[in-house]
Amino acid sequence: MVNLISLIAPVSYIAVLLGSLIAFSSLYRKRKNAKAASLEPWFPPHTARDVYLSLLHQDEESSVPDTLLKAALMLRAKEDIRRLMVLRTSKGSLQGLLQKGCVGDDLWTRFSRAESEMEEELRDVVMEANAYKEGWGQLIFQTANEMVNHDRIKERAEKVATEAEAERKWWNEKRERSSRELMGEEEEFTSDDNANDSDGVGEKVRKRRVVKQ
Repeated sequence: MVNLISLIAPVSYIAVLLGSLIAFSSLYRKRKNAKAASLEPWFPPHTARDVYLSLLHQDEESSVPDTLLKAALMLRAKEDIRRLMVLRTSKGSLQGLLQKGCVGDDLWTRFSRAESEMEEELRDVVMEANAYKEGWGQLIFQTANEMVNHDRIKERAEKVATEAEAERKWWNEKRERSSRELMGEEEEFTSDDNANDSDGVGEKVRKRRVVKQ
């Protein structure tokens, strides 16, 4: 009986301690999740996804053709590829800044939540694509990546063309300004020559008058 009573006290202490730790851990996770949910999302609203879902859940009377749904799903996959590129390029530098203490934990929490949401988004797109055609889920992101690269090349070409046009305009203005300055110098030089010639003629006339007198 004495041994049983001596065992009840430490067991009760351990049970109370474990219960306190479990309650504290649960409360901490709830507060952490609530804080994470209140943080600003890493990306702006996913408009392409919202458009696809709104088309998908139309009433039967106003059902959308599969061709339009597939096109909307492709646009959704394109936006996912763009966001995935941003996450991949930002992760390394963000980890370095976090280790140096240059950024707070809130920023890393936002980034981690964006990664988790992106994983769920990619799985959902694959499932949707396979629902239209078996095996399309393995190809949709490859096609979307090619489309994104094409858009980037097109944007770069347009930027180069715009910069070339601006540079051409700058050179034309510089050439015209140089031409005007050169013409101004020639006119000034001509005026000086005319003035010198006039002075020389006047001097000759004065000399002739002196000789005649």
